[in-house]
Amino acid sequence: MLQRPEPNEYDPYFSIYINCIPYGDIIQFLQQQRNQINALFTELSEEQGKLRYAPGKWNSKEVLGHITDSERVMSYWMLSVARGDTTNLPGYDQDMFVNNRSFGDCTLAELITDFQAVRQATLSLLTTIKESAWLRAGMVVNKDVTARTLLYIIAGHTEHHLNLIKMQPC
Repeated sequence: MLQRPEPNEYDPYFSIYINCIPYGDIIQFLQQQRNQINALFTELSEEQGKLRYAPGKWNSKEVLGHITDSERVMSYWMLSVARGDTTNLPGYDQDMFVNNRSFGDCTLAELITDFQAVRQATLSLLTTIKESAWLRAGMVVNKDVTARTLLYIIAGHTEHHLNLIKMQPC
């Protein structure tokens, strides 16, 4: 089983996401999270998917799109670090990503399908990473991080947003 990262494997900033993940099997957690996303967003009507809980905040469709886009980017970071890339990997502008995608033009079913495909790709990627590579360190947005930390950040980022939607902080 892939072990939880140690605090010396990441910048304290990433604790916000890592602390959202319970101890246990991270791969099983990722699979359960995939099912949870499906259940949560399938229950929403298209109109509910467009509602904002406050002015200037993302609606549910945009949140799901953001989760999906972020997992795409973070999976690339994880792949790069696991493969030994020592490049300081760039961040991304999450607001620009959301604003330039027009998630409101998509149905919830389309957004769920997209998330499911990205999560499946992440799970598939995990099978290609050797055990020794999980401890490889790299740099993401000027912060040192190991490959396994990035996996926990992927899961924790999703959990963070799910908890905001359910109004249950980590």
